[in-house]
Amino acid sequence: MYKFIAMKKTILFISLLLFIFSLNAQSITGKWKTIDDETGKAKSIVEIYKKGDKYFGKIVDILDPKKKKNKCKLCPDSRKDQPVMGMEIIKDLEEDGDEYDEGTILDPNNGKIYDCKIWLENENTLNVRGYIMFFFRTQEWIRVK
Repeated sequence: MYKFIAMKKTILFISLLLFIFSLNAQSITGKWKTIDDETGKAKSIVEIYKKGDKYFGKIVDILDPKKKKNKCKLCPDSRKDQPVMGMEIIKDLEEDGDEYDEGTILDPNNGKIYDCKIWLENENTLNVRGYIMFFFRTQEWIRVK
């Protein structure tokens, strides 16, 4: 009888660990390699993190050495003329089931701010959509391990 109870506890413990790991693997938080949807080339690394109940993302690396010191000359808000490296480009995303929306994303190349929606394609692929009304652009970002 004791062996049966011990085995049930072990199975329960292992199941709980697997459940916790699966929840962590399905998170949008972490570092993501941005891929330009027009050229297919990797551009930067964005770290997505949670502050309170909302999600934010900032550029933590720019992959083209010539662009590492670029400033956001076309940004319309407080980010104008600020370094792109370290800039918060995703703001105020809210979790909505399997999607994250109601926030914004900034394209530092043109200074435009778009409504933003993000969802996981799988644990290593993030779909990032910037949109205005019916016009949208979706990029696929790859998790950095």
